[in-house]
Amino acid sequence: MAQLVTLPLWLLILVLVFAAVTASTHLLFPSVRWFFRRRAERLVAELNKRLERPIQPFKLLRRQDMIQRVIYDPEVVRAVTEYAEIEGVREDVAFEKAKRYAREIVPSFSATAYFGIAVRATRWLSNKLFDVRLHRIDDEALSAVDQNATLIFVINHRSNFDYVLVTYLAGEKSALSYAAGEWAQVWPLSRIVRAMGAYFIRRRSHTELYRKVLASYVKKATEAGVTQAVFPEGGLSRTGMVGQPKLGILSYIVQAWSPGGQDVVFVPVSLNYDRVVEDRVLVAAGRSGTRRFRASAPEGIRFTLRYIWRRIRGDEGRFGVAGVTFGRPVSLSELAGKVGEVADIVETLGQRLKADIEAAVPVVTVPLIMTAMLLRHDPLTASEIAVEIDGIRKSLKGAPPDFSVAAGEATALQRVLDDLARRDVLKKQGEAYQINDRDVATFYANSLVQYLAADAASILTRISHEENLDET
Repeated sequence: MAQLVTLPLWLLILVLVFAAVTASTHLLFPSVRWFFRRRAERLVAELNKRLERPIQPFKLLRRQDMIQRVIYDPEVVRAVTEYAEIEGVREDVAFEKAKRYAREIVPSFSATAYFGIAVRATRWLSNKLFDVRLHRIDDEALSAVDQNATLIFVINHRSNFDYVLVTYLAGEKSALSYAAGEWAQVWPLSRIVRAMGAYFIRRRSHTELYRKVLASYVKKATEAGVTQAVFPEGGLSRTGMVGQPKLGILSYIVQAWSPGGQDVVFVPVSLNYDRVVEDRVLVAAGRSGTRRFRASAPEGIRFTLRYIWRRIRGDEGRFGVAGVTFGRPVSLSELAGKVGEVADIVETLGQRLKADIEAAVPVVTVPLIMTAMLLRHDPLTASEIAVEIDGIRKSLKGAPPDFSVAAGEATALQRVLDDLARRDVLKKQGEAYQINDRDVATFYANSLVQYLAADAASILTRISHEENLDET
């Protein structure tokens, strides 16, 4: 037992490394994890004191525990069995596929990342890039929403900046859980998005197994009272109008609700911008009939650097107004009492939310200018445009929230027109302006088409139709 054993140096180093890893795994790492978890719990306790809607324990579960809950859901287990039979594979292979889907979908929420970084960063970025204007249609109804109800913000998808804007505006209420598309599944962005509490969705996955895994997560989050933000159009608007809702996520949320149980309350949120940064990319995607953007990461980086340089030189300012309207809450319990069948509830809910969002889209200056110029066709001077947009503003149906340049603010209007000319959306000839990019002009004007008189709305609809025919 006292004999010496001779080992090569490399083998001794390897043994020591394995010993150190084993010791740290069993002794050090659990202590470190416990220390940071205790700090996180204290942070959440402090945050919950000032948030209108406290962070739910479900969001604070370890990601692995959440994944286990999802994949052992009876509906998912049943779907695994059916998938194995249909595809002719072993059940353990099908189960691993379900687990892979769950790992892809389930977030990894960090209160520190969300409230310490994201909310502050979105506040700074929103106010640096836009003049943010907010309108609440019914403050009393919003304040009166039951604290035990699950709150779902339902938003029209105008720009990728929507995530930033709504995170900033809802930061004092609660931590939002977003449904993020495949665009965000790129490292390291995916890690950041997951830390914000977002869950990923494959927009083009049609397998029953994937849908069951996704439904399981959404249902559990809804039952646990997690505040969520949903873009029912399923993607960015290519036309500028509020699109028809895709009912998948809404149906999962409705299925998680039970009569007499915890209510689910939907808050319609309407967004509009003086400038959608991706406007030309979205228009091109809409005209091509595909959902694929032609913009690349290098192009995005070049645009950002060019914009920063222009801001430093004073050649460019903010992108104008970003208008946000919070609508009247819609209680699922009340709606279900009037409708009945689950399928009918989902369809009715989708159309009700679309109508509410559409009826509260903020009026901002650029869409007004584009509407005036498309309806008139002729070149117009700044003063003539001011008269036209004032007339349109007074004729809008439904008294929508108005954040546009007020009558008499000639300098502000001139600044908007010059910016549109610099971007080649308008062309300036002497003192008059005319449309140079009709596709982009229509994209902005379409955001207000629901407010126009029938004859004006039909003109814009005809213009959009003609552009589609030209492309085909």
